[in-house]
Amino acid sequence: MNSSEDNIMVILSSPSGVGKTTITKKLQQKYNNFKISVSHTTRPPRSNEVDGVDYNFVSKKKFEQLIKNNEFYEFAKIFDNYYGTVKKNVDDILKEKDVIFDIDWQGTKQFSKFKKKNLIKLYLITDNKNELKKRLLNRNQNTKEEVKKRFNSFDEDVKHWNDYDYIIINKNLELCFKQIENIILNFKKKSQLFSKTSVIL
Repeated sequence: MNSSEDNIMVILSSPSGVGKTTITKKLQQKYNNFKISVSHTTRPPRSNEVDGVDYNFVSKKKFEQLIKNNEFYEFAKIFDNYYGTVKKNVDDILKEKDVIFDIDWQGTKQFSKFKKKNLIKLYLITDNKNELKKRLLNRNQNTKEEVKKRFNSFDEDVKHWNDYDYIIINKNLELCFKQIENIILNFKKKSQLFSKTSVIL
């Protein structure tokens, strides 16, 4: 078992519909040592979502109480709903495993203030906005109004790419997954080597 000092944190961000949720789930399925951080949200669950697995679904009142109690590493209001990462949940996972975060640029900025060591930030982008719109429209859970909001937020989202360590263009999901996988595994090796070197010194 890794010590908590060896475990890494991976942030994967992207505009809506680019593929970050699919890739985070693939990483967790392939590697037992990776666990996805389950965010809290005030958004109503979609038909295919499970409470505690996809999100921790809470009321607006409960979420605002968590903010008041300073229990979040990061939180943001996106498309009229709150999303956030509870500190205790992350700290508990890090004792045993590496953590993957599926969060946006707002959350990444906040989270980076708390955690710097063993943190890598990846930004996933598409080079085809028309294809992005098709993906959003093909999501059965999105209304036309939601698709419009998410598509219109694309240009604002990509302005923040400079806050990340790597930018990956998703032209092909399998190729994109392989690139992200290699980046993360190399970072994991380096972080463990640095940790061991530090102990020796």
